[in-house]
Amino acid sequence: MNRPTLEAVAARAGVGRGTVSRVINGSPNVSAKAREAVHQAIQELGYVPNRAARALVTRRTDTVALVVSESELRVFDEPYFAGTIRGIGSALSETGLQLILAMAQSPEEHERLEHYLTGQHVDGVLLLSLHGADPLPGRLEAMGVPTVLGGRPVGLDPYSYVDMDNRAGARQAVKHLLGLGRSAIATIAGPQDMGVGVDRLAGYRDALLSSDMPELVAYGDFSEESGASAMRELLDRHPRLDAVFTASDLMAVGAMRVLKAAGRSVPGDVAVVGFEDSKAALHTDPPLTTVHQPTEAMGRQMAQLLVARINGEELRQPVVILDTYLVRRESA
Repeated sequence: MNRPTLEAVAARAGVGRGTVSRVINGSPNVSAKAREAVHQAIQELGYVPNRAARALVTRRTDTVALVVSESELRVFDEPYFAGTIRGIGSALSETGLQLILAMAQSPEEHERLEHYLTGQHVDGVLLLSLHGADPLPGRLEAMGVPTVLGGRPVGLDPYSYVDMDNRAGARQAVKHLLGLGRSAIATIAGPQDMGVGVDRLAGYRDALLSSDMPELVAYGDFSEESGASAMRELLDRHPRLDAVFTASDLMAVGAMRVLKAAGRSVPGDVAVVGFEDSKAALHTDPPLTTVHQPTEAMGRQMAQLLVARINGEELRQPVVILDTYLVRRESA
Protein backbone atom coordinates (compact mmCIF):
# COMPACT_ATOMS: atom_id res chain seq x y z
CA MET A 1 0.00 0.00 0.00
CA ASN A 2 1.38 3.41 -1.02
CA ARG A 3 1.99 6.02 1.64
CA PRO A 4 -0.65 8.80 1.53
CA THR A 5 0.62 12.04 -0.02
CA LEU A 6 0.00 15.71 0.73
CA GLU A 7 -2.02 15.87 -2.51
CA ALA A 8 -4.24 12.99 -1.37
CA VAL A 9 -4.96 14.81 1.91
CA ALA A 10 -5.80 18.01 -0.01
CA ALA A 11 -8.18 16.13 -2.32
CA ARG A 12 -9.92 14.37 0.59
CA ALA A 13 -10.27 17.67 2.52
CA GLY A 14 -11.42 19.62 -0.53
CA VAL A 15 -8.71 22.27 -0.10
CA GLY A 16 -5.50 23.25 -1.87
CA ARG A 17 -2.09 21.69 -1.22
CA GLY A 18 -0.88 24.97 0.30
CA THR A 19 -3.68 24.95 2.87
CA VAL A 20 -2.73 21.43 3.99
CA SER A 21 0.90 22.54 4.29
CA ARG A 22 -0.07 25.56 6.42
CA VAL A 23 -2.18 23.40 8.74
CA ILE A 24 0.66 20.89 9.21
CA ASN A 25 3.15 23.70 9.90
CA GLY A 26 0.86 25.27 12.49
CA SER A 27 0.20 28.49 10.59
CA PRO A 28 -2.63 30.60 12.04
CA ASN A 29 -3.65 31.81 8.53
CA VAL A 30 -6.18 29.01 7.99
CA SER A 31 -9.92 29.04 8.68
CA ALA A 32 -11.26 26.80 11.44
CA LYS A 33 -13.41 24.95 8.88
CA ALA A 34 -10.45 24.20 6.59
CA ARG A 35 -8.25 23.18 9.54
CA GLU A 36 -10.90 20.73 10.75
CA ALA A 37 -11.30 19.25 7.25
CA VAL A 38 -7.53 18.77 6.91
CA HIS A 39 -7.20 17.12 10.34
CA GLN A 40 -10.08 14.78 9.49
CA ALA A 41 -8.51 13.86 6.14
CA ILE A 42 -5.13 13.23 7.82
CA GLN A 43 -6.80 10.92 10.34
CA GLU A 44 -8.82 9.02 7.74
CA LEU A 45 -5.86 8.51 5.40
CA GLY A 46 -3.25 7.90 8.13
CA TYR A 47 -1.02 10.58 6.62
CA VAL A 48 2.37 11.10 8.29
CA PRO A 49 4.31 14.27 7.31
CA ASN A 50 7.77 13.75 5.87
CA ARG A 51 9.74 15.53 8.58
CA ALA A 52 13.02 15.54 6.65
CA ALA A 53 11.46 17.29 3.66
CA ARG A 54 9.57 19.65 5.93
CA ALA A 55 12.73 20.60 7.81
CA LEU A 56 14.41 21.64 4.55
CA VAL A 57 11.56 24.06 3.85
CA THR A 58 10.81 25.38 7.33
CA ARG A 59 14.30 25.12 8.91
CA ARG A 60 12.49 23.46 11.82
CA THR A 61 13.45 20.14 13.40
CA ASP A 62 10.39 19.80 15.68
CA THR A 63 12.84 18.89 18.46
CA VAL A 64 13.54 20.59 21.78
CA ALA A 65 16.50 19.79 24.04
CA LEU A 66 16.37 19.72 27.83
CA VAL A 67 19.89 20.17 29.21
CA VAL A 68 20.50 19.32 32.87
CA SER A 69 23.86 20.25 34.41
CA GLU A 70 23.89 17.31 36.83
CA SER A 71 24.91 13.65 36.86
CA GLU A 72 22.56 10.94 35.60
CA LEU A 73 22.34 9.62 39.17
CA ARG A 74 20.97 12.96 40.43
CA VAL A 75 18.55 13.42 37.52
CA PHE A 76 16.96 10.00 37.85
CA ASP A 77 17.11 9.90 41.67
CA GLU A 78 15.73 13.25 42.76
CA PRO A 79 11.98 13.96 42.62
CA TYR A 80 12.49 17.61 41.59
CA PHE A 81 13.75 16.57 38.17
CA ALA A 82 11.02 13.97 37.64
CA GLY A 83 8.28 16.51 38.38
CA THR A 84 9.77 19.21 36.17
CA ILE A 85 10.32 16.82 33.26
CA ARG A 86 6.73 15.56 33.60
CA GLY A 87 5.49 19.13 33.28
CA ILE A 88 7.68 19.81 30.26
CA GLY A 89 6.53 16.60 28.58
CA SER A 90 2.84 17.30 29.16
CA ALA A 91 3.11 20.79 27.65
CA LEU A 92 5.12 19.62 24.64
CA SER A 93 2.78 16.68 23.95
CA GLU A 94 0.15 19.22 22.87
CA THR A 95 2.51 20.76 20.28
CA GLY A 96 3.95 17.76 18.43
CA LEU A 97 7.49 18.73 19.47
CA GLN A 98 9.86 15.94 20.49
CA LEU A 99 11.96 16.23 23.66
CA ILE A 100 15.55 15.03 23.94
CA LEU A 101 17.35 14.92 27.30
CA ALA A 102 21.04 15.76 27.62
CA MET A 103 23.20 15.81 30.75
CA ALA A 104 26.48 17.70 30.88
CA GLN A 105 28.71 18.39 33.87
CA SER A 106 32.31 18.80 32.69
CA PRO A 107 33.56 21.68 30.47
CA GLU A 108 34.31 19.12 27.74
CA GLU A 109 30.72 17.78 27.85
CA HIS A 110 29.38 21.33 27.72
CA GLU A 111 31.55 22.17 24.70
CA ARG A 112 30.40 19.09 22.76
CA LEU A 113 26.80 19.84 23.66
CA GLU A 114 27.12 23.48 22.60
CA HIS A 115 28.32 22.41 19.13
CA TYR A 116 25.34 20.09 18.80
CA LEU A 117 22.75 22.58 20.05
CA THR A 118 23.97 25.38 17.80
CA GLY A 119 24.20 23.11 14.73
CA GLN A 120 20.50 23.37 13.75
CA HIS A 121 19.67 20.03 15.40
CA VAL A 122 17.05 21.55 17.73
CA ASP A 123 14.51 24.37 17.56
CA GLY A 124 15.05 25.48 21.16
CA VAL A 125 16.68 24.60 24.48
CA LEU A 126 15.48 24.28 28.08
CA LEU A 127 18.22 24.54 30.72
CA LEU A 128 17.91 23.15 34.26
CA SER A 129 20.14 23.22 37.32
CA LEU A 130 22.76 25.70 36.09
CA HIS A 131 25.78 26.26 38.34
CA GLY A 132 27.66 29.54 38.52
CA ALA A 133 27.91 31.91 35.57
CA ASP A 134 27.48 29.13 33.00
CA PRO A 135 28.26 30.54 29.51
CA LEU A 136 25.91 28.16 27.68
CA PRO A 137 22.68 30.26 27.86
CA GLY A 138 24.44 33.35 26.50
CA ARG A 139 26.12 31.43 23.69
CA LEU A 140 22.87 29.78 22.64
CA GLU A 141 21.05 33.14 22.55
CA ALA A 142 23.94 34.69 20.59
CA MET A 143 23.60 31.90 18.00
CA GLY A 144 19.84 32.55 17.69
CA VAL A 145 18.72 29.42 19.58
CA PRO A 146 15.60 30.21 21.69
CA THR A 147 16.40 29.35 25.31
CA VAL A 148 14.42 29.20 28.58
CA LEU A 149 15.98 28.47 31.97
CA GLY A 150 14.56 26.62 34.95
CA GLY A 151 15.64 28.57 38.03
CA ARG A 152 17.31 31.96 38.38
CA PRO A 153 21.02 31.52 37.73
CA VAL A 154 23.84 33.20 39.69
CA GLY A 155 25.86 35.83 37.83
CA LEU A 156 23.64 35.83 34.74
CA ASP A 157 20.74 37.93 33.52
CA PRO A 158 18.88 35.63 31.09
CA TYR A 159 16.02 36.86 28.93
CA SER A 160 13.56 34.17 30.00
CA TYR A 161 13.36 31.85 33.01
CA VAL A 162 10.86 30.22 35.38
CA ASP A 163 11.55 29.95 39.10
CA MET A 164 9.92 29.37 42.47
CA ASP A 165 9.59 32.11 45.07
CA ASN A 166 12.36 30.38 47.01
CA ARG A 167 13.18 33.28 49.30
CA ALA A 168 9.59 33.74 50.47
CA GLY A 169 9.15 29.97 50.95
CA ALA A 170 12.27 29.71 53.11
CA ARG A 171 11.24 32.78 55.10
CA GLN A 172 7.84 31.22 55.81
CA ALA A 173 9.46 27.94 56.92
CA VAL A 174 11.77 29.63 59.42
CA LYS A 175 9.02 31.95 60.73
CA HIS A 176 6.98 28.81 61.39
CA LEU A 177 9.86 27.43 63.50
CA LEU A 178 10.11 30.75 65.35
CA GLY A 179 6.37 30.59 65.99
CA LEU A 180 6.85 27.20 67.63
CA GLY A 181 9.15 28.87 70.16
CA ARG A 182 12.38 27.31 68.85
CA SER A 183 15.42 29.23 70.04
CA ALA A 184 18.38 27.81 68.08
CA ILE A 185 17.36 27.37 64.44
CA ALA A 186 19.95 26.01 62.01
CA THR A 187 19.79 25.66 58.24
CA ILE A 188 21.27 23.20 55.79
CA ALA A 189 21.65 25.46 52.77
CA GLY A 190 21.97 24.45 49.13
CA PRO A 191 24.93 25.18 46.79
CA GLN A 192 25.75 28.87 46.67
CA ASP A 193 26.63 28.75 42.96
CA MET A 194 22.90 28.27 42.24
CA GLY A 195 20.16 30.89 42.56
CA VAL A 196 17.95 28.44 44.45
CA GLY A 197 20.67 27.86 47.06
CA VAL A 198 21.33 31.59 47.47
CA ASP A 199 17.62 32.50 47.71
CA ARG A 200 16.69 29.85 50.28
CA LEU A 201 19.60 30.88 52.51
CA ALA A 202 18.54 34.54 52.11
CA GLY A 203 15.00 33.60 53.22
CA TYR A 204 16.40 31.92 56.34
CA ARG A 205 18.41 35.05 57.14
CA ASP A 206 15.38 37.30 56.50
CA ALA A 207 13.33 35.41 59.09
CA LEU A 208 16.07 35.54 61.73
CA LEU A 209 16.36 39.34 61.44
CA SER A 210 13.38 39.72 63.77
CA SER A 211 15.11 37.67 66.47
CA ASP A 212 18.42 37.84 68.32
CA MET A 213 19.41 34.37 67.16
CA PRO A 214 22.80 33.68 65.58
CA GLU A 215 22.95 32.08 62.14
CA LEU A 216 23.76 28.36 62.30
CA VAL A 217 24.61 27.36 58.72
CA ALA A 218 25.97 24.23 57.06
CA TYR A 219 25.92 23.45 53.33
CA GLY A 220 24.80 20.54 51.18
CA ASP A 221 24.12 19.83 47.51
CA PHE A 222 20.39 18.92 47.87
CA SER A 223 21.16 15.17 48.16
CA GLU A 224 20.27 12.96 51.13
CA GLU A 225 23.91 12.16 51.92
CA SER A 226 24.90 15.83 51.97
CA GLY A 227 22.01 16.50 54.38
CA ALA A 228 23.28 13.78 56.71
CA SER A 229 26.84 15.12 56.57
CA ALA A 230 25.72 18.71 57.22
CA MET A 231 23.53 17.60 60.15
CA ARG A 232 26.50 15.85 61.79
CA GLU A 233 28.52 19.04 61.36
CA LEU A 234 25.75 21.18 62.89
CA LEU A 235 25.35 18.86 65.91
CA ASP A 236 29.11 18.94 66.51
CA ARG A 237 29.23 22.74 66.33
CA HIS A 238 25.88 23.57 67.93
CA PRO A 239 24.75 20.66 70.13
CA ARG A 240 21.92 22.74 71.62
CA LEU A 241 20.15 23.48 68.33
CA ASP A 242 16.43 22.72 68.51
CA ALA A 243 15.31 23.23 64.90
CA VAL A 244 16.67 22.91 61.37
CA PHE A 245 15.40 24.20 58.04
CA THR A 246 16.80 22.22 55.13
CA ALA A 247 16.84 23.58 51.56
CA SER A 248 15.50 20.28 50.15
CA ASP A 249 13.38 17.35 51.31
CA LEU A 250 16.14 14.87 50.57
CA MET A 251 18.56 16.79 52.79
CA ALA A 252 15.86 16.71 55.48
CA VAL A 253 15.66 12.92 55.13
CA GLY A 254 19.42 12.67 55.67
CA ALA A 255 19.27 15.09 58.59
CA MET A 256 16.48 13.16 60.32
CA ARG A 257 18.43 9.93 59.96
CA VAL A 258 21.41 11.51 61.75
CA LEU A 259 19.21 13.04 64.47
CA LYS A 260 17.65 9.66 65.17
CA ALA A 261 21.08 8.00 65.37
CA ALA A 262 22.17 10.75 67.80
CA GLY A 263 19.17 10.04 70.05
CA ARG A 264 17.40 13.31 69.20
CA SER A 265 13.64 13.02 68.76
CA VAL A 266 11.79 14.86 65.97
CA PRO A 267 10.05 17.19 66.66
CA GLY A 268 10.48 16.87 70.46
CA ASP A 269 14.20 17.72 70.58
CA VAL A 270 14.68 19.10 67.07
CA ALA A 271 11.95 20.35 64.70
CA VAL A 272 12.70 19.80 61.00
CA VAL A 273 11.30 21.57 57.92
CA GLY A 274 12.19 20.70 54.32
CA PHE A 275 11.60 22.31 50.94
CA GLU A 276 9.85 20.74 47.92
CA ASP A 277 6.91 18.71 49.23
CA SER A 278 8.10 15.61 47.41
CA LYS A 279 6.68 12.13 47.97
CA ALA A 280 9.63 11.49 50.29
CA ALA A 281 8.12 14.01 52.73
CA LEU A 282 5.14 11.70 53.30
CA HIS A 283 7.30 8.70 54.14
CA THR A 284 9.66 10.13 56.75
CA ASP A 285 9.09 9.26 60.40
CA PRO A 286 7.45 11.53 61.43
CA PRO A 287 6.04 12.93 58.13
CA LEU A 288 7.92 16.04 57.06
CA THR A 289 6.68 19.62 57.32
CA THR A 290 7.90 21.21 54.10
CA VAL A 291 7.51 24.06 51.63
CA HIS A 292 5.50 23.06 48.57
CA GLN A 293 6.99 23.99 45.20
CA PRO A 294 4.98 23.31 42.00
CA THR A 295 7.60 21.47 39.96
CA GLU A 296 5.22 20.24 37.23
CA ALA A 297 3.81 23.74 36.79
CA MET A 298 7.37 25.00 36.45
CA GLY A 299 8.08 22.49 33.68
CA ARG A 300 4.87 23.40 31.86
CA GLN A 301 5.62 27.12 32.05
CA MET A 302 9.16 26.57 30.76
CA ALA A 303 7.88 24.59 27.79
CA GLN A 304 5.12 27.10 27.00
CA LEU A 305 7.56 30.02 27.04
CA LEU A 306 9.97 28.14 24.79
CA VAL A 307 7.28 27.18 22.27
CA ALA A 308 6.19 30.82 22.11
CA ARG A 309 9.79 31.90 21.45
CA ILE A 310 10.26 29.22 18.78
CA ASN A 311 7.10 30.51 17.06
CA GLY A 312 8.50 34.04 17.09
CA GLU A 313 5.98 35.41 19.57
CA GLU A 314 6.88 38.35 21.79
CA LEU A 315 6.75 37.28 25.43
CA ARG A 316 4.64 39.60 27.59
CA GLN A 317 6.05 37.92 30.70
CA PRO A 318 9.43 36.29 29.92
CA VAL A 319 10.19 35.74 33.64
CA VAL A 320 7.68 33.70 35.68
CA ILE A 321 7.94 33.29 39.47
CA LEU A 322 5.67 30.60 40.97
CA ASP A 323 4.27 30.77 44.51
CA THR A 324 5.30 28.39 47.29
CA TYR A 325 3.50 27.60 50.55
CA LEU A 326 4.11 25.70 53.79
CA VAL A 327 2.64 22.20 54.24
CA ARG A 328 2.40 21.36 57.94
CA ARG A 329 2.99 17.79 59.05
CA GLU A 330 4.35 16.21 62.24
CA SER A 331 8.09 17.02 62.00
CA ALA A 332 7.55 20.67 63.02
